[in-house]
Amino acid sequence: MMKCYDCMEEAKDTEATCVCITCGKGLCTEHVKELELPVSVGQPPHVKRLPKGLPRIMCHYCFNQTIEDAFD
Repeated sequence: MMKCYDCMEEAKDTEATCVCITCGKGLCTEHVKELELPVSVGQPPHVKRLPKGLPRIMCHYCFNQTIEDAFD
């Protein structure tokens, strides 16, 4: 079984439940951040945003870097 990378750094032995989509490290539920990306369909000028977005699973480091980079 894959172990949580961040837990390993804290000297804990926890099984990973998901993988960061950016860096690929295994994560437990404690070390995961979920980012929902909006989804739009159609062609301009008839573009419609769907009520539910796509979930994206990221580690805290990648999440913080993505959010920071998006607003620079």
